[in-house]
Amino acid sequence: MKNRKNVIYALTIALVAVSGLVFANREMKNETERSPKPMSVEDKKAALEARKKWEGTPDGLKYKAWEASPEGKKVRASHDKIKGNLKSFSNMEAVVTSVTFKRAGAKSSGPKWLIVQINGEEYMMQFTGKDFQQLNGLKVNDKIIVKSRSAGFSPNHPYLILSGDYIEQNGKELFKRDLSKNDGC
Repeated sequence: MKNRKNVIYALTIALVAVSGLVFANREMKNETERSPKPMSVEDKKAALEARKKWEGTPDGLKYKAWEASPEGKKVRASHDKIKGNLKSFSNMEAVVTSVTFKRAGAKSSGPKWLIVQINGEEYMMQFTGKDFQQLNGLKVNDKIIVKSRSAGFSPNHPYLILSGDYIEQNGKELFKRDLSKNDGC
């Protein structure tokens, strides 16, 4: 009887240990599957060559000229001021400077723009008409909190373009981009 208890006890401990190892291994596999693969050397070379090829096109030449211009340098400097906030997806205090901005020659049914000032620099955020409806209550000089994951440069725009991923005012969430609807883009 005593031996039988010891055998059952030993088998139970062995079963618990093995199932723990299997579960831990499954968790590690899930974690490694979620992490993006680093680019191979060949992929990096291909991307660099594609970029160099693009830089030789009329659009690429126009972009390079804009990048070297005072306007391009100003936009680049404004990016440098907030790149830490973009990387950490942290709060940026902003003041609304325009809710009616339209690019010259743009369609009235086109995207809606919110222009904000962060640390003395102007930034643009683009929204669809439907998304912008959530921000209709904003007025010039309103103070808001902005969170953004990325920014874009364009010679067609006077300011750095921030992705408006999250906007709050007075502790109330006004807008939060649903990344599941656009595959994380």
